Amino acid sequence: MRLLWFIDQGHKRPSELQRKIPDASRRVLNIQLKELEEHELVSKIIYPVVPPKVEYSLTDFGKTLIPVISAIGNWGDEHEERLRSLILKRVESSL
Repeated sequence: MRLLWFIDQGHKRPSELQRKIPDASRRVLNIQLKELEEHELVSKIIYPVVPPKVEYSLTDFGKTLIPVISAIGNWGDEHEERLRSLILKRVESSL
């Protein structure tokens, strides 16, 4: 979801996406981008320059997910305090 969101926000190059999601390794990011491409949610453009320049963009099909992702984000924002409390409770009980 985060990859689709960031691509929609204009972060199209793999290095930009890596900076937006630093907890994902480059390998995992590439695997996820490939899967999104296979599912026809993103398209990949490789520019014939040295070094090669790669950019991703949402397909029309991928764009249909943006309102859903936005709604989930809004829900998370509205319930952030409760969610944080539940997560902290779970972490504390596992210690």
